[in-house]
Amino acid sequence: MPAAHCPSAAGHRVASAARTAYVCSMSRQSILDFNVKDIDGVETPMRKFAGKVLLVVNVASKCGLTPQYRNLQALYERYRERGLEVLAFPANDFLRQEPGSDSEIREFCEASYGVTFSLFAKISVKGKNIHPMYEFLTAPATNPKFPGKIGWNFAKFLIGRSGDVIARFEPKVDPLDTRVTSAIETALE
Repeated sequence: MPAAHCPSAAGHRVASAARTAYVCSMSRQSILDFNVKDIDGVETPMRKFAGKVLLVVNVASKCGLTPQYRNLQALYERYRERGLEVLAFPANDFLRQEPGSDSEIREFCEASYGVTFSLFAKISVKGKNIHPMYEFLTAPATNPKFPGKIGWNFAKFLIGRSGDVIARFEPKVDPLDTRVTSAIETALE
């Protein structure tokens, strides 16, 4: 992210694009302060989801956990009228389990699992190319309650209506697990 897109980075001496992205992510107050590209490549402000409860998930189509798409869709159908949005971010960071293009990913999700929730462009959720939003979600400075690197596909962050991270669920926790649904119910109240 160029410094021009991050006013708070203007006064920092930044050695690389990755460092610029890091400085920018640390200056954000909420996940709602980011822009992301949707699966069609359209720049989308996360602010568009203000007032909603969000389940942010890094996904992959060739993973043993890929069938979680089915229950992510069921969760979305169960709670969307009450204000839940499921936001899926494909990532090819773990054993190259998301090799497809954005259009191939969309086609797979729709054809295989009937996905109607929001899909975004493929990003990196770890390492030197980590997307600034995921840097924000995993850094102790910006997410002191639920920090830590993403360990695998289908890690889940529950974001409250104000944009704060209110829960985190490890990849093997199914979207319909009572820990997830109870946290969502509480957030939607």
